[in-house]
Amino acid sequence: MIPGKCIKMGGILLLLACILQPVMAAGTPVHDNATNDFNLAEVAIAGGQYNLSVQYFDMALADNTTLLGEGDGLMYVYKDKAAALAELGQYNEALKTADTGIIQFPNSTGLWNNKGFIYAKQGDYNNAVDAYNHAVGIDPAYLKGWLNLGNASVAAGKYSGAVDAYNKALALDPNNTEAETGLAQAENGASSPLTSPVTIALVIIVVIAAAGAVWYVKFRRTDGKKPGNKKAEGKKK
Repeated sequence: MIPGKCIKMGGILLLLACILQPVMAAGTPVHDNATNDFNLAEVAIAGGQYNLSVQYFDMALADNTTLLGEGDGLMYVYKDKAAALAELGQYNEALKTADTGIIQFPNSTGLWNNKGFIYAKQGDYNNAVDAYNHAVGIDPAYLKGWLNLGNASVAAGKYSGAVDAYNKALALDPNNTEAETGLAQAENGASSPLTSPVTIALVIIVVIAAAGAVWYVKFRRTDGKKPGNKKAEGKKK
């Protein structure tokens, strides 16, 4: 077998081994249909086959999910299905899936993180920041959540929040290059005069003043007379 294929297959088998843990009962593997569909969905999503993974996740949800619900399996169904739908650009369905999961698992950092991912994919960075804040609020040691919060905050222009998020990430992982790079970018943004609140306020005032000047020049009457007066005066002899 080609070495590259061996490595890929080994990775998939390792993934399956990790996935099977949440759906084990007293050390005995569970072989119900929902669990089997869940495992097939995880293999599909690992291979980038998002459409296929969504189909398997739906099959798992349509079956008896009692055993999946005994561990973390059911939570992973919602979390990973939401991510797969986001990758497919089906954002409304992705958000519905994430919210359905959050109702059942409100303290799942993964679900809140993936909800932030969905918003970020749409360019809605403010809502992404809110979702990531929920994730790190549940688990302050959630490194991935802090990194994503920092990235979304930078994209939203919330540089002070980004600086705080990256510093929290570096406190957890001092050598994290993503956090170091993001922190430098956030600090530059925070110190830029173009992003300061005073500068923004001045720009708004200038824009409003300019718009008022244009309106005044365009619509004021220089002679102070009614429109018909000039024509009537021209007829006098």
